[in-house]
Amino acid sequence: MRPFFDLLKKIIQTGVGKSRFFMAAVGLGIAMLLILIAIQAHTNFTQLLYSSKNQNETADFLVINKTITNAMMGQSAKSIFTPEEIATIKQQPFVQAFGLVTSSQYKVVIQAPGDLHFATDMFFEAVPDSFLDVKNEDWKWSAGDRTIPIILPNDFLNLYNFGFSLSQDLPQISQETVKALPLQVSISNNLVADPYMGHVVGFSDRISSFLVPASFMSWANAKYGTGTVTGTSRVIIKTPDPSNPALVKFLKDNGYTTNQDKLKFSKTRLIVQTIVSVVGFFGLILLFFALLVFSMFIQLVIASCKREIQLLVILGTAPGQLQRYLLKQFVPVYIIIGILSLLIVTGLQYWASATLATHQMQVSTWPGIPVLAGTLSVLALVYIVNLVTVCKYVNAI
Repeated sequence: MRPFFDLLKKIIQTGVGKSRFFMAAVGLGIAMLLILIAIQAHTNFTQLLYSSKNQNETADFLVINKTITNAMMGQSAKSIFTPEEIATIKQQPFVQAFGLVTSSQYKVVIQAPGDLHFATDMFFEAVPDSFLDVKNEDWKWSAGDRTIPIILPNDFLNLYNFGFSLSQDLPQISQETVKALPLQVSISNNLVADPYMGHVVGFSDRISSFLVPASFMSWANAKYGTGTVTGTSRVIIKTPDPSNPALVKFLKDNGYTTNQDKLKFSKTRLIVQTIVSVVGFFGLILLFFALLVFSMFIQLVIASCKREIQLLVILGTAPGQLQRYLLKQFVPVYIIIGILSLLIVTGLQYWASATLATHQMQVSTWPGIPVLAGTLSVLALVYIVNLVTVCKYVNAI
């Protein structure tokens, strides 16, 4: 029996058997490497999008309104969200939290004191406090207070400092100075006008509007408004991924718009997902061909030793013993290929982690469980396919 096993080993290691075995091993190695790279790339991309280390909170909140078209001009009612539209937005899977943006129904004029000589017509809006990125203990108002806490958008201060003030030869002002300024606020309708003091409590990068507490907005609209219940023209949502293609498609299909800068990664995400899918697809194709070549190689080995196998079976050798010997020639190669592929992916991941860290993006330094699971799955698949092939052709003799 030992000479026969030596014959099998010689066929495997020489001639046509050696070349086919080498082709199958190389194909399996490339296939496994591509599959593992695709798995790790998907894991990295998920970490970049959803990991708390990479979350950019300002990008998670979107203020949505309807796109104004020529057909809508002069028809403000068409820019209002209907109750059905609001319910539809709330039900979307990409919406984690939903809030209404309440607009003022009165006229507002704000004037800065002193040498600033700055006065402007203004409007107020209010959102639920959970959507604010400014936390301040002064952010509260109750009936009877004559001071109104205000949150300004950072863009407004930048426009003043680097546009208006320079063109009008006025002093530039810091955030600290603005917070210390007692602003004169005049609120009026067609019948009355009342003075208030405004106190800036913070600056928002999330919402480009002049915000006041919801309690003040409700009270002021009741006192200075028309008394007519008006609809909502702007809503705010919290979403885990502003670049979600489903979100972008929903906005486009319904004629809604938001800050497009927050959606700019949608196309990039689609490109990355496509590349990862293509890499994984080619990996699976190569894996298929590697399994095919392995099967053909095993068939060739068994066909070359058909008479010897028949003789050994007649002499009482169990087919299972022959099957185990054949598989023992291949299993170490599978393991070596799996380890080499895993080491290459580990090196690539370490390099990618270090490179991304220089750009303030964090991913894991080492491959995760999905890559290890992928390696074991591919090895198990190869083993099962070869086991079935060996059993099939040995038993057929």
